[in-house]
Amino acid sequence: MRADGDSRSSPPPAEPWGAGRGYGPISPRHPIGGEMSDVARGIFARLRLPRLLQRYAEVPVLAAFSCVNGFVSIGLMAALAAVTKAPLVFPSLGPTAFLFFYTPRAASAAPRNTLIGHSIAIAVAYVSLLVTGLTDAGPAISGGVTLPRALAAALSLGLTAGLMVLARAPHPPAGATTLIVSLGIVDRPPMLLVLLGGVALLTLQAIVINRLAGIDYPLWAPRQARAAARAADDAPPPLAAGPERGAAAAVEAQR
Repeated sequence: MRADGDSRSSPPPAEPWGAGRGYGPISPRHPIGGEMSDVARGIFARLRLPRLLQRYAEVPVLAAFSCVNGFVSIGLMAALAAVTKAPLVFPSLGPTAFLFFYTPRAASAAPRNTLIGHSIAIAVAYVSLLVTGLTDAGPAISGGVTLPRALAAALSLGLTAGLMVLARAPHPPAGATTLIVSLGIVDRPPMLLVLLGGVALLTLQAIVINRLAGIDYPLWAPRQARAAARAADDAPPPLAAGPERGAAAAVEAQR
């Protein structure tokens, strides 16, 4: 029995039954819960599927929804790539698509961060190929990883990470895009523009699907960034610091 005044916090409430067993309702604290549940619920309501709507937050339903959503999203891109013979599908689109529908309200999933992040990745990787003289070297898969290739890969990833932070547009899948280019898998300027076109098409799908589901998905900038910018504009100017503040206080005291 605990003594009076014990400052230890009470244990957290129990998870809903089945949350830790892979079935049953999902708690908001569960790593699979949250925004994916919101997207699934919105789509099921839009398609008038009452039985699924009653079970939208269960793990098997979310797993099936995620599978179908990923299949449709990348399947459409792959079909378009097959028709146009253009590389509209590449590995880093997979994690981008997952971000779009797993955490659509996150800043990293916003259209601005997605398009700017991948654009930085592609541009920086091609510059890295130019610097190391590898624009005509072919892919590293066939030629092996040489010292210049290792330098190009490291330079592209480092610059991509730094520039995304400077641009305030973090998008983790862009780290894979920059390696796709710097490793020579796709390295021709016309094809690089096609890669960016694939990102734009997938982003358009995210806007359509998330808004169809009733998610407050942005058309461009992250909601948090816009709210922070408005708060900064409305905030009063900071008080003067150091000697200026002291002088101001002295003048006020003389009054």
